[in-house]
Amino acid sequence: MPKQGQSVESCIVTEFKKKVGDKVAVGDILFSYETDKASFEEESKFEGTVLACFFNDNDEIPCLTNVMVIGEPGESFEEFAPSGDSGSAAGETIPSETTATLGTLRGGTGAERSEASGGVERSETVSGGMVSPACSSAVSPRARRLAAEKGVDATHIAGSGPGGRVIERDVLAAALTPRTGLAKAMMKEGNLQAPASGSGLGGMVKGGDLKTWEPSHSEIPGEGTEFTVEKMSNMRKLIAKSMYNSLQNSAQLTHMLGADARKVQALRKKAKKALEEGRIDANVTINDFVCFAVIKALHKFPKVNSHCLGDAMRIFKTVNLGCAVDTERGLMVPCIKHAEELDIIALSKALKQVADDCRKGSINPDLLSSEAASFTVSNLGGFGVEWFTPVINLPQSGILGVGTIVPRPKALGGGEYEFVPYLGLSLTYDHRALDGGEATRFLKQVATEIENLEIEF
Repeated sequence: MPKQGQSVESCIVTEFKKKVGDKVAVGDILFSYETDKASFEEESKFEGTVLACFFNDNDEIPCLTNVMVIGEPGESFEEFAPSGDSGSAAGETIPSETTATLGTLRGGTGAERSEASGGVERSETVSGGMVSPACSSAVSPRARRLAAEKGVDATHIAGSGPGGRVIERDVLAAALTPRTGLAKAMMKEGNLQAPASGSGLGGMVKGGDLKTWEPSHSEIPGEGTEFTVEKMSNMRKLIAKSMYNSLQNSAQLTHMLGADARKVQALRKKAKKALEEGRIDANVTINDFVCFAVIKALHKFPKVNSHCLGDAMRIFKTVNLGCAVDTERGLMVPCIKHAEELDIIALSKALKQVADDCRKGSINPDLLSSEAASFTVSNLGGFGVEWFTPVINLPQSGILGVGTIVPRPKALGGGEYEFVPYLGLSLTYDHRALDGGEATRFLKQVATEIENLEIEF
């Protein structure tokens, strides 16, 4: 499993393209996988036959762990299997298992999985990659509260109370189930539950076993006749978790203000003409001009260009600009490092490049880290949205939402008005880090920069 960026410790295989016994040529796609925000495809660097595949679709695999073996039929491959002490830096251990033939063990729903533990072979029934403990039909109120505190999924605990009811001692026992370092770190961020038994050795709970609370299909009356239930993708779950945590762990407030867009519209026309005449080699957009203006405003309000760390602030000397990008897999927010060093042409190219990389799934995951950017811009103007309340990408102190351009009346003096194009700006800021006055002055400065941009093409 390749290591995509310094901050990535494990990846999730979304689909194996090659199975055991398949012929493989150099350049063939072996499997697709994803990190917390980006997706990738792994190409084969060798020609041969797939002798072994140690994991299943949707398995979470630590980086640098062997995933498959390619060779000639009949060759030995056992020495390449992930051993019990092989894992990620967070302490994940990987069961040594394969998905098909050549004397390997069979995996999948309801299959018998064997594992070696302490030199003793044991067998357990797995379902969907996870151990399936008995499910209880009832949970006592005290047990439910304790489960919420301990981060335990009480609906999948075998109860020892009357009629199989889950009581406190059952939750306490489940809370003592061993968890990997990755699972513990993920649970600290909240909104995740651990099953009573995990898919690791000895029932250890792995990061991939954790889940956000969601009702089972049996708990949703009407399914099949009135509606269908579709599980969220891994990407969607991560976005949901991030947005929820942002709103739960910061004091967010949004101010809205319009900026006279006549100057940027004129600059856009000049840039388009310069591109047609070959004087520039970038298609500079309205969004590029807005981002350029935001960078200039951040230099004048350095506290906005910051991270809120609770009782301290990380104030940046450089502008690491995040830009929200809509992709088929969901929202991504790549970062452009040292954006203040770029002129409008270079900034336009950089914005287009990271957006293309996100849509192709080739973006460096380090650039998607929430701590990579010091401030973010999210533009929904292309969809006709006039105003909105963007959610901060914590620990950043603010995010600017950019709306569409609409005509609005402007006073000319003497009781006369005319309609001029206005660009909607929505600043969401963390009130822990910024006071309303400072946030308002920054937003006004952004509008001023937009209205007074002077760029030659």
